Amino acid sequence: MAQVQRMSRLMVKTLRDDPADAETLSHKLLVRAGYVRRNSAGIWTWLPLGKKVLDNISRVVREEMDAIGAQEVLLPALLPKEPYEASGRWEEYGDLLFRLKDRKGGDYLLGPTHEEIFTQVVKDQCTSYKDLPVMLYQIQTKYRDEARPRSGVLRGREFQMKDSYSFDTTDEGLAQSYALHREAYTKIFARLGLDYRIVSAVSGAMGGSASEEFLAPAAAGEDTFVDCPACDYAANTEAVTFRAVAVDGSGHGPVEELDTPDTPTIESLAEFLSVPASATLKNLLVKVDGEITAVGVPGDREVDLGKLGEHLAPAVVELVTAEDFADRPDLVRGYVGPQGLAKVRYIADPRVAPGTAWVTGANKADTHARNVVCGRDFEVDDYLDVVVVEAGDPCPSCGTGLKLDRAIEIGHIFQLGRKYADTFELDVLGRQGKPVRVTMGSYGIGVSRAVAALAEQTADGQGLCWPAEVAPADVHVVAAGKALQTELALEVSGKLGAAGVRVLVDDRAGVSPGVKFTDAELIGVPKILVAGRRSAEGVVELKDRRTGEREELTVEEAIARLTA
Repeated sequence: MAQVQRMSRLMVKTLRDDPADAETLSHKLLVRAGYVRRNSAGIWTWLPLGKKVLDNISRVVREEMDAIGAQEVLLPALLPKEPYEASGRWEEYGDLLFRLKDRKGGDYLLGPTHEEIFTQVVKDQCTSYKDLPVMLYQIQTKYRDEARPRSGVLRGREFQMKDSYSFDTTDEGLAQSYALHREAYTKIFARLGLDYRIVSAVSGAMGGSASEEFLAPAAAGEDTFVDCPACDYAANTEAVTFRAVAVDGSGHGPVEELDTPDTPTIESLAEFLSVPASATLKNLLVKVDGEITAVGVPGDREVDLGKLGEHLAPAVVELVTAEDFADRPDLVRGYVGPQGLAKVRYIADPRVAPGTAWVTGANKADTHARNVVCGRDFEVDDYLDVVVVEAGDPCPSCGTGLKLDRAIEIGHIFQLGRKYADTFELDVLGRQGKPVRVTMGSYGIGVSRAVAALAEQTADGQGLCWPAEVAPADVHVVAAGKALQTELALEVSGKLGAAGVRVLVDDRAGVSPGVKFTDAELIGVPKILVAGRRSAEGVVELKDRRTGEREELTVEEAIARLTA
C-alpha cells in the first residue's frame, strides 16, 4: 500500500510570484511550488515535497550503486584537520573549507569530500589482497563555503552528495572499477530522466589522472563545455587540447625593433601598427609559488587562469603586482617579450608553435619587436593549453569547429591512482607475500543538484514537470468543487493507494478549483486526475502533465490505467 497524502494536511505553501532574489528557473519554481525554503545564503530547508524528490533520487542512486557491488557506509561530516593537512588539502581548499575549533582548541573542518577518511577506513579494515577490490559509497551532506552561493540549490554551501571510492591492487583493477561506475552513472541519469553528456575533464584539487564529467545541458549551467558537431568529442573547456604544429620559420627576416609609444595593450599596439591582434604575442606575467613566470598566447586570445591553475596544481598561481615590477626593472610593464628574458620561466600555448613569428614587446618602454620567431629568438620551457576556448576552435579529434554550450555538472568520476594511498601508506599484503600499494578511484553525484537540474530541464510555462521516477507522487488527484467531488476524490485516492500508487490529493476546503488546478500544474506530478463536473456520473478527467493530453474515463477505467 502506498501513501495517500492529503493536501489539507500537507505543509505546503505555494506562491503566485517568483522570489525577488531568484534568477534561475529551478530556483523560482522550487520555492514557488513549496519544495524548498531558504534559511540563509546557500543554506536550504527541504520541505515535505522536496524531501520526497530528494529521497527518490537517492533511492535510484542506491539501487544502481548496490547493483555494481558497492557497499554503503556513513562517515562523519565533522572531521579532524590532520588527514587533510597530510594530503595538503587543508591549504589547497583555501576559503572553501568550513574550519572550526572545539572547546580544547583542536582544529576541525566540515567535510567537502572524503578521500582522506575513506583511505583511512580501508587502511584499518583491509590488510590483504584478499580483502580487495572493494567499493564503498555514502550519501551525505557536504559543506563548501562558496563565496557567492546562488541559483537556489544549484550552488549552495551545504548540499547532498553521493561519493563513492574504489580500492584495487592493480591499475587494471582500477580501470574495471572506473568502468563499473561509469556504466552505473549512465543508468542512474537515464532513470532520473536527465539529458546529459559525458565529457573529458580535469581532476583539480581531487588529484589523479583520468577524469570525466557528466553534464546536464541547461541555460542555468555554470559549466561551459565543447561539443563537436561532426564526431563524438565533448570536453569541459578546461580539458580541451590543441596540438602544436611546427612551421618553417626560415623565411622570416631578422628581429626588428619598432618605436611604439603609448601602446602597452594589444589593442593599442594592433591599431598603431595596423596589424591584426592575432599577429601579436601577448605575454602575461604571473607568480607560480612566488616565482615569476611568463605565459605567452596569441594577442587575440585570453589566458584562462583557471586552466593555468589546473595545469600547475598544486602550485599557487597569482598575478604579478606593481611591487613585483618594481623589484624587477628588467620586466617592463606592457612591453614584455620572450626574447632575452632572464630568470623567468616561459610557458606558451601550443598556438605559439616553433617557427611562428610575432610582434611582441622588446623589453624596453614604448618599444616592440617584429619578426620574433619561436625557436630562433626565444625558447618555450613548457607548452600548456591555457587559452580561453572559443566557439569554432578546431576539434582535437577531427578538426571541425567546436560548439560551446552551458551545462550543470551532475557527476564526476576520477581515476585517482595512488595519490592518497601514498599519503597514508595504504598497503595490503600481496599475492607474493610483499606489501602492495593500493590504487583508488573517486566518483561523485550531486544528489541535491540533480533536483535542480531536473527542474531546469523539464519545467514548462506552468511549473515543474517531474519524470515519474523522481516525482513526489504518481498522480495528483484534484477535487474540483463541492462535497461530492471531494468524496469521490478521496475514494479514488484510497483505491489507488491500496494498489500501490503514490497519491497526492487536493482535498482543501475553501480553495477554488482554479487555484487547485494552478497548484497541480506548478507542483508537477506526472498525472493529474480531476473529480469535476461529471463526478455524479462516476466520470473523472485524466491529464498528462507533460503533454497536456486529457481524456474522460470512468473511475474504474482511471484506476485501471493508473495501476497498469
